[in-house]
Amino acid sequence: MPKEGIHPKYQTITVKCACGTHFETRSTHKGDIVLEICSACHPFFTGKQKLVDTAGRVERFRRKFAQSDAGKAAATK
Repeated sequence: MPKEGIHPKYQTITVKCACGTHFETRSTHKGDIVLEICSACHPFFTGKQKLVDTAGRVERFRRKFAQSDAGKAAATK
């Protein structure tokens, strides 16, 4: 049996995601929790891949990869 007065309150909170999904859980966290990504919108759980391009990194990688493939093709000829 836990001692009185030393443990945080374990209460029901709402977890909200940026995709609009929300659910209730129990936690010692005060207030609601806001997530950027949850199991309803995460590519691992949904099977859909989303490429979030931050500052053109994906496009830069594709250009670099295409140049390396072109260099390998020219070297084998």
